[in-house]
Amino acid sequence: MQRRQFLASGTALLSVALAGCAHPSVVLDMDEATADDITAEVSMKPQPDSEEYTVVSSALENGSATRSGRRELFDREDTVRYEDTFYEVSETPIDSAEVTVYEVRIDFDPADSTPERGEIEFGDLPEADRQRLDRIVSRETPPETDGYDLGVGYGTAEDIEGESVFVPEQQYDILVYEDDRYRVAVDSRTATEDEYRYEVTEIAPGVEPFADRVREQYLFTLSGLSEEERAVVEEAIEDAYFEDDEEFQSVSDRIREHEGIREDGFYGTWLLEYESSEYLTYVEW
Repeated sequence: MQRRQFLASGTALLSVALAGCAHPSVVLDMDEATADDITAEVSMKPQPDSEEYTVVSSALENGSATRSGRRELFDREDTVRYEDTFYEVSETPIDSAEVTVYEVRIDFDPADSTPERGEIEFGDLPEADRQRLDRIVSRETPPETDGYDLGVGYGTAEDIEGESVFVPEQQYDILVYEDDRYRVAVDSRTATEDEYRYEVTEIAPGVEPFADRVREQYLFTLSGLSEEERAVVEEAIEDAYFEDDEEFQSVSDRIREHEGIREDGFYGTWLLEYESSEYLTYVEW
């Protein structure tokens, strides 16, 4: 992960706090950017086993695709890199319906582990249940609070590939895992599921052409800096700059005069050129 993305993710805040220091009030971070870096900043590259990849592939093959789901796939980013071609994806809701969704909850320290419906060993569960529950029952130190401790969303009964002994009909209420006895409850609620139609439009045939489009819109040259401002920029390139001083504010103001790739309240990302190199620049002020 690039340093700029690390700072923006919030993970950096945790590491700083763990080190016993307060989170810096400002950040200037500049990562030298290749064409791949630039395109990755304004597009998504779905993995072959993802729902996004399946939808785009189907739309390319058939002219359009449809999908039912309880959330949008491309609400944050509608520019997709598929192989080495870039597409804009339109996601249009065309219908909706009410569905029942399920959650299986586990009590790791039940006051009473006597079964009312029945008990089952974890190893005897159907594959659909083992896949969903393994990550919580195999925890080294599962939480033990009053009542049910953790839950796993199962989605709708149609979402389950294969049989389940919990959804939609609960057959057991005690789960035995390595001699521990856990109580199981199943909750259900009504949710809205939308049907979407997807269409894709090619916007660039490769990485370099798409990077050029991004440069045309966002790239600017950071020049005419004072010696003090240059020192701020050089430190931002080398590591990152965290001092809320006059020089930082001056450089930050220069950058913020231009259109950012992303701007959100008190932080954003810009694409700039400094001394013949291009940088993706994260600023938090």
